[in-house]
Amino acid sequence: MTGIHFPHTSEAHRPAQVGLIVLQSDETIEQDLRLLLPPDLELLVSRIPSGDEVTPQTLAAMELHMTASAALFPSSARLSAVGYGCTSGTAQIGAAEVAARIRKGVDTPQVTEPVSALIAACADLGLRRLALLSPYVAPVSERLRTVLADAGIDTPVFGSFLVEEEARVARISAGSILAAGRDLVAASPETVEGLFLSCTNLRSLPVLTALEEATGLPVLASNTVLAWHMARLAGTRARGPGQLLRGSGDGMRAAG
Repeated sequence: MTGIHFPHTSEAHRPAQVGLIVLQSDETIEQDLRLLLPPDLELLVSRIPSGDEVTPQTLAAMELHMTASAALFPSSARLSAVGYGCTSGTAQIGAAEVAARIRKGVDTPQVTEPVSALIAACADLGLRRLALLSPYVAPVSERLRTVLADAGIDTPVFGSFLVEEEARVARISAGSILAAGRDLVAASPETVEGLFLSCTNLRSLPVLTALEEATGLPVLASNTVLAWHMARLAGTRARGPGQLLRGSGDGMRAAG
């Protein structure tokens, strides 16, 4: 049998691209970011090994795999930014170390994660006091609160679902998130200016609008702030529910 050779041409246009490193155990962030990022921004995804249980030790262990995970992006890709999809992991490892490890594996001008993205979003919206809702046990969440405090963001009230197994986080119902977020804001001993739903595996998107209506506050989530920041670093805008993504801040000031 004779094969037939067909000539071909190559497309000169390359879409803008960003990369996302997703935890092995995360079932939520990839589909969320595909909804939140603009359609003209191409999302490429790599995965990183992660523990079944969320502890300071399992979070810190991801540091050892970060460069190898970043190196799995296509060598021909031109990634305007790379996001690491773990809020508590970033707080444990440190944003600067996350960026350094990722840049060893992939050539990209910008690296972000939910912690740096949250700090940037709070600056954009003028927020300094947040109610913090997390799925995780206190030792995991306390590190995040310390990192935020060091950045000038207080969390005077904290609530948790006390989940240790990552697989259970994605199963937490929308109704549970809505009720907990609403009650947490109401229980705060100090006036808060916003609510943060921590964890990229938490299915927060369906309740963001209802929570903003119930609390009268901006509601931020790990995946919305990360999408917002990645798009901003790539010179475009994310879209979706919540005051941040509706553009209450200008969202296009010089990235940083």
